[in-house]
Amino acid sequence: MPHMRISDAAGLLGVSDDTVRRYLDSGRLTSGPDAPGPRTVDSASLAALLVELHPRDLDAPVHQSARNRFPGIVTRVERDGVMALVEIQAGPHRVVSLMSREAADELGLEPGVPAAATVKATNVVVDIEGLR
Repeated sequence: MPHMRISDAAGLLGVSDDTVRRYLDSGRLTSGPDAPGPRTVDSASLAALLVELHPRDLDAPVHQSARNRFPGIVTRVERDGVMALVEIQAGPHRVVSLMSREAADELGLEPGVPAAATVKATNVVVDIEGLR
């Protein structure tokens, strides 16, 4: 079961370390394995909370140009015979990638695994609608 440091979980959630500790104490997040050393967060419970906090809104307009690298956490992996669909929640952004099953297996992609989506595009749309 993957787990991560409280400070890393706080960064992904966009909250303070103390807020993550409160989430752990209240049961909103699950602690990583009991072991000597600093307390950790179960990555799968973090993935579930990120999905809860940032539900998909496929019709929401995009009002900014985003950077090309989106660090986050894997929230869903669907494999079939040859391909895999991988969903990463990167803060409020949901990034979906279609890749070979072999690549997903080699990377060990499962819900709760920290990952980054890197986007390379020849066309980037910048939208300021609704900002003025």
